[in-house]
Amino acid sequence: MTDTAAPATLRRTLVRDQAGPSPDSRVGGRRRRLTPGTPVPGRVVIGPLVLLGVWAAGSGLGLLDPRILPSPWSIVATGADLVDKGTLQRDLLVSLVRAATGLALGLVAGIVLALVSGLTRLGEVAIDGPVQVKRAIPSLALIPLLILWFGIGEWMKIITIALGVLVPIYLHTHNGLRSIDSRYVELAETVGLSRSAFVRRVILPGALPGFLLGLRFAVTGSWLSLVVVEQVNATSGIGYMMTLARAYGQIDVIFVGLAIYAVFGLLSDTAVRSLSRKALSWRRTLAD
Repeated sequence: MTDTAAPATLRRTLVRDQAGPSPDSRVGGRRRRLTPGTPVPGRVVIGPLVLLGVWAAGSGLGLLDPRILPSPWSIVATGADLVDKGTLQRDLLVSLVRAATGLALGLVAGIVLALVSGLTRLGEVAIDGPVQVKRAIPSLALIPLLILWFGIGEWMKIITIALGVLVPIYLHTHNGLRSIDSRYVELAETVGLSRSAFVRRVILPGALPGFLLGLRFAVTGSWLSLVVVEQVNATSGIGYMMTLARAYGQIDVIFVGLAIYAVFGLLSDTAVRSLSRKALSWRRTLAD
């Protein structure tokens, strides 16, 4: 081996060692898989169904005290009775309207603030600090102040939900806007894109993954805020139904409310994840 070939061989060896084994490496004659594996159909509901099965088995075997944890079938019977009386659907409709209205307001406010803060330095100076302050203050701590400002009516509840939605939308969208690779900026300048075209064709599509991730947190945040506001000076809604049931010791009604929150939270999160997969179908990730 010549003197010039030796350093080249050494460099190739070092690069190979630092890079680690290739994705196509084989162990025991079989190709080693580095991904989590093939997605399981219905994987979102498998975990809750297993938990429900364990709960039902424990109740059926008498291992669970019905005064502490009622059986699933007794909760279903209680829910059916509430539907027959018409109270469940009335309270559910009120809760859905509150959650949807607060979510819509929070989305609009979070997106606008993220765009102003993410696309301009002056906007970041004026907006980012106050949003970080709100992030550090729980929504529950703001309720007494919001009651003084807006009373105990619907606007107080909707604004509380909107504030719970605004923060995750702002944070993730702002991060998506500021995480655009600087090489795209250089490329846009090279081809002569205007600022508006650059924002429309590069910045906004590049920030979409961050926005959709924030949307998942925002949807969950809307339900969490709804739980809080409906148990504070409310006269309707699922939370009010649960508060009334607590006063009368109706633990099965409380579990009906918890089941509704859980089901709608899971359905909304699943819908956002499905939307993300369709909107970001051009990306290949480990979730595929």
